[in-house]
Amino acid sequence: MFSLSGKTAIITGAGSGIGKAIAVAFAKQGAHVEVLDLNESTAAEVVSEIKSTGGSAAASACDVADASSVEAAFEAAWKRQQHLDILVNNAGIAHVGNVLNTSEADLDRIYNVNVKGVAHCLKAGVQRMLTSGGGVVLNLCSIAALMGIGDRFAYSMSKGAVLAMTYNVAQDYMKQNIRCNALCPGRIHTPFVDGFIKKNYPDRVDEMFEKLSKTQPIGRMGTPEEVAAAAVFLCSDEASFITGVAYPVDGGTLYLR
Repeated sequence: MFSLSGKTAIITGAGSGIGKAIAVAFAKQGAHVEVLDLNESTAAEVVSEIKSTGGSAAASACDVADASSVEAAFEAAWKRQQHLDILVNNAGIAHVGNVLNTSEADLDRIYNVNVKGVAHCLKAGVQRMLTSGGGVVLNLCSIAALMGIGDRFAYSMSKGAVLAMTYNVAQDYMKQNIRCNALCPGRIHTPFVDGFIKKNYPDRVDEMFEKLSKTQPIGRMGTPEEVAAAAVFLCSDEASFITGVAYPVDGGTLYLR
């Protein structure tokens, strides 16, 4: 079950964190993985890690906010594989702030990466999936699109847009054999979380880590590998009856808070 053998997957923002975990998990399940990241060196490191365990992967530099960069990266992947089965839109950035202290520059930065970036990749990916006879799109969203979270005004806005795009792509291309779902993680322990705590609470690192962990009913943060396991399922043939869904991986936060 959950084999991805013979499939080609493009994963954006796959040089670290959740994106890297998804890339490694997909390769273990037999997929050829195209690792796209703004940082070409980290993307190359992920490819080396995958190949060291017998997997198949290639790397491309990609700035999702730039439509021409996205098209170039997708075209490079297409030339290597000649088909596209899975697209994971993982690349994104975070922002902390409310409506009063979020600047226009903050809004533009979030919009360019988290909204336009996903739209650029959807366009490039869906075009190629139609040529391939269909495929699966998985957009990394967030429970912030589904509930109120303090000081996440711009970030929540952007993830709400990702969810809306998910529903639209699922609706528009269902008859063309393209499924599209959104994966909605809660707080996941990534380098971003460690950096956020260190920057904002340098004298209370352990205390704040525990406090943030316990805001989730299950009592801890999730791991990138747990998100990746859900991604494997949603992109596998076993999930062929699932489309247009916002799938939470959140330790009970959404419904049990």
